[in-house]
Amino acid sequence: MSQPAHSRRPAGALEAEIVATLWAAGEALTPKAVQSELGSELAYTTVMTALTRLYEKGVVSREKSGRAYAYTAVLDSPGIAAARMRELLESGGDREAVLARFLGSLSDDDERTLLELLRSARADDGP
Repeated sequence: MSQPAHSRRPAGALEAEIVATLWAAGEALTPKAVQSELGSELAYTTVMTALTRLYEKGVVSREKSGRAYAYTAVLDSPGIAAARMRELLESGGDREAVLARFLGSLSDDDERTLLELLRSARADDGP
């Protein structure tokens, strides 16, 4: 079987590309400017939908620019990953099972880092 001329991106890949584009621009961009910067065959509505979702997640901010909005990234890649993790955790289901599975998938180094971060956060909270 032949591959379609355009293949779908993995979940979140377009959003990551858009945020990277906004960071690189260093200024607010309209959806049309984002579409142009991506240099792809993406439909305007696809870019607009992704920007709206990013805004609803708090990853980008927006301000009126003529009849459209201009968007600015407010979260970097680690911030996006953290927002996604929070979204998945809050999407319902058994939170304890999700966290247990996540912890079980960590490397020893990542587990140690997480433990250190938890201890640090508790110490910052005071007695």
